[in-house]
Amino acid sequence: MPENRPPNTVSGWTTRRWLVSGTGLALVLLAVLGVVGARTLQHGTQVSVRLVDHTSPALIAAVQLEAALVNQETGVRGYGLTGRRDFLEPYAEGKAQQRTATAKLRSLGVSRQDRDDLALVLRRAGAWQREIADPVVTAPAGSPPKVAETRADEGKRLFDSLRDATATQQTHLRQARADGRSDLLAARHARNIVFAAIAATLLILFLLVFSGLRRGVALPLTALSRDTRRVTGGDFAHRVNPTGPADLRALAADVEAMRLRLLDELRAAEQARAAVDQQSAELKRSNEELEQFAYVASHDLQEPLRKVASFCQLLQRRYSGQLDDKADQYIAFAVDGAARMQKLITDLLSFSRVGRVHQDNTRVDLEHSLAQALDNLGIAIEEAGADVTHDPLPVIAGDSTQLTLLLQNLIGNAVKFRAPDRPPRIHLSARQDGGLWHLAVTDNGIGIDPEYADRVFLIFQRLHTRDTYAGSGIGLAMCRKVVDFHGGTIHVDTTHRDGTRVEFTLPATT
Repeated sequence: MPENRPPNTVSGWTTRRWLVSGTGLALVLLAVLGVVGARTLQHGTQVSVRLVDHTSPALIAAVQLEAALVNQETGVRGYGLTGRRDFLEPYAEGKAQQRTATAKLRSLGVSRQDRDDLALVLRRAGAWQREIADPVVTAPAGSPPKVAETRADEGKRLFDSLRDATATQQTHLRQARADGRSDLLAARHARNIVFAAIAATLLILFLLVFSGLRRGVALPLTALSRDTRRVTGGDFAHRVNPTGPADLRALAADVEAMRLRLLDELRAAEQARAAVDQQSAELKRSNEELEQFAYVASHDLQEPLRKVASFCQLLQRRYSGQLDDKADQYIAFAVDGAARMQKLITDLLSFSRVGRVHQDNTRVDLEHSLAQALDNLGIAIEEAGADVTHDPLPVIAGDSTQLTLLLQNLIGNAVKFRAPDRPPRIHLSARQDGGLWHLAVTDNGIGIDPEYADRVFLIFQRLHTRDTYAGSGIGLAMCRKVVDFHGGTIHVDTTHRDGTRVEFTLPATT
């Protein structure tokens, strides 16, 4: 397709422009045919009305008028021959019929020819009546009037002339009726042609619309759908070919651009996945080295450390009081350092095992986990005089050992960091919100400043000296690792006053 094609050419038309132009042309064509059909129907109606309401009734009235005049002539002739008054009854009836027929012809006379014919008939009828009928009718009864005999020839001539006038009138009316019938047949024929043309036009428009929609919309959309399905099916190298009107071609071009963008993104994703796979392999190797280090730390390092601690304790027991105070102090420092080193190594091993060694995902009753944690902390709780309460606890999916360690560390911290002037009051609350259980350990201890709310969850972060509170600074870091492993979150509620409130979430079982 040439790139320099003008944008307003037919090939550049959109579907909307095709539809608007085609619909407009069809409406104009149908409007023209409709006007022609309406005019044809109107003309046929006018011809039919004129034929039914004027021409045919006028012909009937003309025939009735002729019959009335014939009745009059019959009555006059019979009275003229016999002189009997009863022979004048046809004449009287004919006069009445003449008036009726004349009134009807005057009301129906729409053309000049009709009026002229009626006027001629009435003039000649008037002449015959004045010259012949009236003198005969007014003659006394009893014997044949002499006027009838003396004017017989003139009467015949006048009435023949009247007959010619009525015949001419009826001939004109019959011709008008024949013309009307011809016009009516022509109007019906024209009507049939117009309606046939309308039907043919509608059929052609339907075929054109069907063909246009099929070639201009259905087939391009089918091709676009086929190409799109191939791409969505995984064949990202398949090109989406633009076809059809301008807007459908633009849509196909957008889909093609999207395919190319997705292809670039997939290539980048594949490269990133390869890099991630490489990093995962390196991380796996690093974890294996860390596990090996943990093994060495748990065996190779602790064994000489236990030997150092044992001999330091032997020195302390055997030579305590036999050396000077400095020697006793140095020996005490060595014993304490070895003990703290053993505790630190043990805590580090426990921290590294979270999520790695214990991975049993089972249904865990937190009531049982809390009871086990309280049992492990029994001596510390008893010495501190702590009161530990809790809400009804749920059953969740997780690792029993890690969840027990979580509760043990949180309650242990609450007991350790108690206020010196009051016994510890510790409460474990639980409430469900959707798919999460919101739990919190609340105490009345010394509390945590808001500025350290995030720092306390970092490993080896201490807020107090070892002389004030013992420990390695790993407890809350281990709690965060356990909660993260179970898909929850943990934080210190900085709005809580008169103690510490540690909130954490755990997914609810489905």
